[in-house]
Amino acid sequence: MSDKHAGFQLVQSTDKDAVLILSGAWSKDSQPGEFAALASELSLGAPVRLQIDGSGLGEWDSRLMAFLLQCHNYCREEGIAFDSRDLPPGAAKLLALATAVEKHRREAPPRTGWLAALNPLGLARRAGEILRESLAFTGEISLALVRLVRGKSNTRFEDFSHFCYQAGPEALGIISLTSVLVGMILAYLGAVQLQQFGAEVYVANLVSIGVLREMGVLMTAVVMAGRTGAAYAAQLGTMQTNEEIDAITTLGISPMEFLVLPRILALLVAMPLLTLYADLLGIVGGGIVAGGMGITPLQYISQTEHALAINHLAVGLIKSVVFALLIAIAGCRAGINSGRSSAAVGQAATEAVVTAIVYLIVADAGINILFQQIRF
Repeated sequence: MSDKHAGFQLVQSTDKDAVLILSGAWSKDSQPGEFAALASELSLGAPVRLQIDGSGLGEWDSRLMAFLLQCHNYCREEGIAFDSRDLPPGAAKLLALATAVEKHRREAPPRTGWLAALNPLGLARRAGEILRESLAFTGEISLALVRLVRGKSNTRFEDFSHFCYQAGPEALGIISLTSVLVGMILAYLGAVQLQQFGAEVYVANLVSIGVLREMGVLMTAVVMAGRTGAAYAAQLGTMQTNEEIDAITTLGISPMEFLVLPRILALLVAMPLLTLYADLLGIVGGGIVAGGMGITPLQYISQTEHALAINHLAVGLIKSVVFALLIAIAGCRAGINSGRSSAAVGQAATEAVVTAIVYLIVADAGINILFQQIRF
């Protein structure tokens, strides 16, 4: 048949059944008619069943399949039975493949006022979901760590060394700047009060203890949460968007062992070292301010030696390990659970930073209370 005869005809066989007769060569050069005309006829006839008769078809391509898919979707929406048994075998298989999965309908989120966000039941349910996800993620990490200890893990040393460099040496610049400034700020704050009693020399004690126990490790952790924690979330979120994590899972490799565990171990190694580095620069920053107050370098060093104690240093290092674990878990968890869009990746990075900082504040308060009770 020629292209000019390509078209369709709707025949009402009975009150409930209708037959759609397709004819001609349905190719890109043909003009068989628009689906809107067929939809108008179907709405007027209101059949219960639509049978497709493709015995008169010639050559056909994607134009035919697009038309049939429109027919199928229209019949499904209107509750009309769609019978495609009389189509050519190739067209029938393609149509079955195209309609095997129903079209996803994205439901709009319910519109609620700001008071609904304060609903205790909703808050409790959300808190329960977060707790369940956190426990599941922690359990998977624990199992991956056990497999690593037993030598059966898919974790690669090359990945571990790369993330160590990313979390350690590459962060020295910003850690240096913040540590010196924090030491100077502590010295200025202490000097205002100590000058009233003529005890300016004890600013070295204040800076040393404050940096070692609290400010050095806390500011380092906050910087790493915004830098490394967000990077982990963005990296894993992008891999989720590109379906790379699905590919790794399909290969039989655990994403926890291959992607998450090297990042956590790298941050656990880097954080104590960065904390020691931050402590040293914080003390140096306090010495700069002390020099402006008339305290000689020898006096400052002498007072610093008297203030230094192993328990102050141990408190900071213990906090650094706990903070590193919390930052890595927050970042990797947000990335692994990220959606599959660019907006979801940005949201995952934001969630990683906010969650990590909340974890840090709560953990810091808890550790301080614990050490205060045991006089450490």
